[in-house]
Amino acid sequence: QVQLVESGGGLVQAGGSLRLSCAASGKIFGIDAMGWYRQAPGQQRELVAQMSSGGIADYLDSVKGRFTISRDTTKKTVYLQMNNLKPEDTAVYYCTMQGWDGLAVEAKRTKAWGQGTQVTVVS
Repeated sequence: QVQLVESGGGLVQAGGSLRLSCAASGKIFGIDAMGWYRQAPGQQRELVAQMSSGGIADYLDSVKGRFTISRDTTKKTVYLQMNNLKPEDTAVYYCTMQGWDGLAVEAKRTKAWGQGTQVTVVS
């Protein structure tokens, strides 16, 4: 079993900052993709930021220049630094990681999701 534990959400005023963290534990190896999604009430879940195994980051247009995704592969942890937050960033944020469920040849791909952390931005 793989478990992703998120932290760092909360209530912040517009223009403020938050840093989300997501740490993996359990059977996930060779993590080659990490990302953050968000889902606002009544909206579909959308990809906010992702980072490839090579360290290339990609962002949702509306967060470019404000959010930064980073990782610590030794700790199996991914971060999302969110600056200059806006009320429209209010959502539940979910982290995700993709890797393998073992180290053997027969290992299977696995994708894990965090439980979600609420980010609320008030004006």
